[in-house]
Amino acid sequence: MPLTLIVRQWLQQWRLQWSRVSVPAGIWFAMVGLSLCLAQDSTPSSLQRQFPGALPLEIEGDIASEMVDGIDRFLLGKLDQSAAARERHWQRDFTSPQAYARSVQPNRDRLARMLGAHEDRVAPVVIDRNFVAGSSVDGSLSGYRVYSVRWPVLEDPDPGRSIVSVYGEGLLLEPIEPTAVTANVVAIPDCDQTPAQISGMAEGVAPELQFARRLAERDCRVLVPMLISREIKSRGGRAKLTNREYIYRAAFELGRHPIGYEVQMVRAAIDSFDASRPIGVIGAGEGGRIALATAALDERVDAICVGGSFGASEAIWAEPIDRNVFGWLAEFGNAETLSLVAPRKALINHSRTPARSFDGSGGGAPGTIRPIDATEGRKEVERARQLVRPLIKNQQWQIDETTFRDAPCDQATTDRFVERLINRPNADRPSADQPQRDVDVVRQVDEAAMQTRLVEQLDRHNQLLLRESPFVRSTFMKGLNTNSIEDYVQSSQRYRQIFRDEVIGRFDDPLLPPNARVRQTWQQPGWTGYEVVLDVFEDVIAYGVLIVPDDIGHGEKRPVVVCQHGLEGRPTDTFLGDHRAYHDFAAQLARRGFITFAPQNPYLFKDRFRTLQRKANPLGKTLFSVIVPQHQQIVDWLQSLPQVDPRRIAFYGLSYGGKSAMRIPALVTDYCLSICSADFNEWVLKNASTRHPFSYVGTGEYEIFEWNLGETFNYSEMAALICPRPFMVERGHFDGVATDQWVAYEYAKVRNLYAARLKIGERTEIEWFDGPHTINGQGTFDFLHKHLNWPKPPAE
Repeated sequence: MPLTLIVRQWLQQWRLQWSRVSVPAGIWFAMVGLSLCLAQDSTPSSLQRQFPGALPLEIEGDIASEMVDGIDRFLLGKLDQSAAARERHWQRDFTSPQAYARSVQPNRDRLARMLGAHEDRVAPVVIDRNFVAGSSVDGSLSGYRVYSVRWPVLEDPDPGRSIVSVYGEGLLLEPIEPTAVTANVVAIPDCDQTPAQISGMAEGVAPELQFARRLAERDCRVLVPMLISREIKSRGGRAKLTNREYIYRAAFELGRHPIGYEVQMVRAAIDSFDASRPIGVIGAGEGGRIALATAALDERVDAICVGGSFGASEAIWAEPIDRNVFGWLAEFGNAETLSLVAPRKALINHSRTPARSFDGSGGGAPGTIRPIDATEGRKEVERARQLVRPLIKNQQWQIDETTFRDAPCDQATTDRFVERLINRPNADRPSADQPQRDVDVVRQVDEAAMQTRLVEQLDRHNQLLLRESPFVRSTFMKGLNTNSIEDYVQSSQRYRQIFRDEVIGRFDDPLLPPNARVRQTWQQPGWTGYEVVLDVFEDVIAYGVLIVPDDIGHGEKRPVVVCQHGLEGRPTDTFLGDHRAYHDFAAQLARRGFITFAPQNPYLFKDRFRTLQRKANPLGKTLFSVIVPQHQQIVDWLQSLPQVDPRRIAFYGLSYGGKSAMRIPALVTDYCLSICSADFNEWVLKNASTRHPFSYVGTGEYEIFEWNLGETFNYSEMAALICPRPFMVERGHFDGVATDQWVAYEYAKVRNLYAARLKIGERTEIEWFDGPHTINGQGTFDFLHKHLNWPKPPAE
């Protein structure tokens, strides 16, 4: 082996080992300089013979890190461009308020779906109440009573059961004289406040910020719901999550969301109101977000007040993960959401909410609640006004800037909201500078128990949705035609489009020319390894290692196996060092005569890649929205090589590479077969169950949850998109990703499709072996030889 190649191989291993730690600058530059000197060993003429059109690869350092940084820039650019791109989703008709409402109804329906607020609610709604307090009567002013209340919201999703599974709970402040009621209002506290605190019945909120009490003193009937808090708890000895993230994780997988659940609670409360009086919704902090979403979806709301939560949304990826709404920024944002309220009244209070950070140290997602700058808020309100200028006047949407307090919804804001709601100044009511009324508490409300019940009920409802999800998916997939393979292929195209556009997410950007750069880096007995970099999108590259057997004859075309590493992996894990999970399977296959390619997928560097998912989700995209185009570019390039048979390119991935094996070949149809190793299981259950020990709900992998798989694509449905191409599962009995029972359950549906319905059972297999989370390389290698039509080595 040439000395230059030996040194380069050592340098490559050195770069991989030291890319995660700090290295003295002098050593670093010396090593990079030496590497640059050696990088010219593969001459352009040699590269051109093997890889037509390729240029020498001259990038040094950690190319994987550069790739992740480039994807980050790409996604941040898409977020910055999102506001300008949203108008294509809107067809506003300003000829009349009624025409406008009809024209935006599709947007309203899509928002309800995004928030998971589309389920039918219980009807009729009857509020259960227990008297807990009363205000003092002062002269001519009548007082109000306070009740602890509960009301039904959602039923068990089983269509055969009419059992309420979710209740709203909170307080009701009601004038003693029913005829004195001026309006019905839902007053929504921040999620870290309680109903009693903003009602003046518990400590923790200053009197001037007790806006529920102030509304009651203005003769409003006020319902104050309990929101899901951000209290952090240990979940079964595993991850420490806020209550909101705990509900979010399973709900997101099942097409639901904490925001949607809370909107449903508010709308159910509105269902109980007397429609003869004005209806208002006011919220502070997180409550302001719920108020805005409620009014956007429910035209019965006459006026809203959004306190401390109305600003630009493009940095929502850095906020608590329970605000992560899939696809919201592709069509909405705060301004567009407010446009659904037009021409009804809105008061936007720009007071600042307290900052709070979550570092993710307990396994939850990191995130920061940031106070919204008043200038930012004003810009977003003005953007909303411009969207609906023909329909509203400035006084309909007002900005409240009387005081820039560090907390929203003070007395002045609350009074202004009431005056707008009832269309008159209520001059005979107490002024803001008068002392608050005394409240005679008869019975204490156990709000800690109320919070516990709320979380338990929503968790239970998620689990009921999980139980029903196989039936929902079965109905969803009924459009597949299995009369013949041709009919099946044609009917599956619609499902592939749904998977690409609504589940994985697709960027409209065309692939760039690959501009292949290649460098010979490894020389081992029987094969040579080349680093390859390809352009994909602006700022996005694909990177991997091509391993070419030395015995390829002139003009010969070989099959290719793309060998995909798992979480925090590197291409070298698949062919160097006999890693305990991979056992050099890419090199083993090369020695059997296959060309192999080991791509660098971007799921490494922990939070660096997990925040890529956070940046993609608000756009209706995922990490695989970038990975799939990377693989399409890889396959396109491989098919252009003279030594590659373009019809025989297979995919074989382990662990997170097994996740890739389910998603990428389903969309990159140039892969002629797929092998899922150490990952295949009942995937929706693994993500949404709060009962099973292998569930992701209790782990630190907060990016793993994918929107609404429960109603669309579990692993058998993803395999249906690979069918009729060959598909195989490699499963170790002692692999902790799932139980054998759940793997068998999910694979049985795949086997039924191939063998029973399409009569092509020889195209699918599962190998069970006595081992852990690892490549076994027995049945899978035979599967590759069989379906890639490549002979086994003579020794076998």
